[in-house]
Amino acid sequence: MGNWFEQSIVTTGRLPLFCYFVTLIVAFIATRINVRLIRAKVGWFRNVNVGEMHIHHVVFGVVLMLVGGVSGLIVSSASQAGYAAAACIFGIGSALVLDEFALILHLHDVYWEEEGRTSVDAVFIAVAVTGLLLIGLRPLTWDYGTPVNPAALIVANLVLAVITLLKGKIWTGMAGLFVPPMLLVGAVRLARPGSPWAHWFFAKRSPRKMAKAIRREERWRRPVIKVKIAFQEFLSGRHDLPSTRRGRRHT
Repeated sequence: MGNWFEQSIVTTGRLPLFCYFVTLIVAFIATRINVRLIRAKVGWFRNVNVGEMHIHHVVFGVVLMLVGGVSGLIVSSASQAGYAAAACIFGIGSALVLDEFALILHLHDVYWEEEGRTSVDAVFIAVAVTGLLLIGLRPLTWDYGTPVNPAALIVANLVLAVITLLKGKIWTGMAGLFVPPMLLVGAVRLARPGSPWAHWFFAKRSPRKMAKAIRREERWRRPVIKVKIAFQEFLSGRHDLPSTRRGRRHT
């Protein structure tokens, strides 16, 4: 194990990325344990308040990300340990920020509402992308074995990624950045019924396509979503408060 860590992580210069990966996961789990204890009113666990103002942990996350980011810029390039320490600080800050990503997205406290699951999705995506980088994969660099300019391949892969994401296939799009053949499948297949692509191209123009997309959603995606939600709630708690966003306009 020690030899593997030395050869695969330290020697390859991935120690800072590894530290970021580990601290992101640990800080997220610790944060979720803390907020669940606060919600359950266990012991001395309480929200941080200044007067009547509730200080969300995203604030502390932003500060830590700034500290970690600036520290990484000024640390000596010869010190991988220094970069690793900065990466740890940045990882903790990232966990705190992403854990309240839904709050930033909606500009409203939806932490325990259904929309709050977006924060958990954001953390899962960050962990997955960091894990792929850690094992040595690089985004948009897949070579299809054709004599095409590398820059053109990157642009083509990026276009396919955008199409896949617009079709509502977030996980396929993110994973496809590292394994672009997945983007070919995602870009060609029918869009999800609630996606921007479906809204623009066939929601009203082609009821037949829309009905087909809905059938696929109910048959294949809904069971997967139920499993994902069950795992998320086991890890992060139930997002069971009634939504305060529905029918509320942003002003």
